[in-house]
Amino acid sequence: MIALGIGCRRNASGEEIAAVIAQALTAARVVAGDVAVVATAADKVSEPGMIEAAKRLGRPLIGLAVEDLAAVVDLAVTRSDRVQRLKGVPSIAETAALAAAGRNARLILPRMANGSATCALAEGEGAAEDGR
Repeated sequence: MIALGIGCRRNASGEEIAAVIAQALTAARVVAGDVAVVATAADKVSEPGMIEAAKRLGRPLIGLAVEDLAAVVDLAVTRSDRVQRLKGVPSIAETAALAAAGRNARLILPRMANGSATCALAEGEGAAEDGR
């Protein structure tokens, strides 16, 4: 399963988030239909731009608890001092993608960024309890 992780500034537009998603999908040579889920930090899941971007992609948006993001920090490859200070993880996009991808997750595209949002892609075996 492929999971797409997103981080964004408060009030980032759906267009800005969709732009970094498109950039990431192209860079990874992944088509939107291959993405199973869009994941972010739980406190970002209600951002209107995030909701709009997930709808544009046609995939469910899930919010992950900080504990879930923290469980995969060793697999993240990029570091943001600001995100580390504020959220306790090195990258929301990477840790969200990795956590959502489930067992044996690995990054297939490290964090990419534009001025308002970040995106990363991971693949894994999905979570045992939900069948992903």
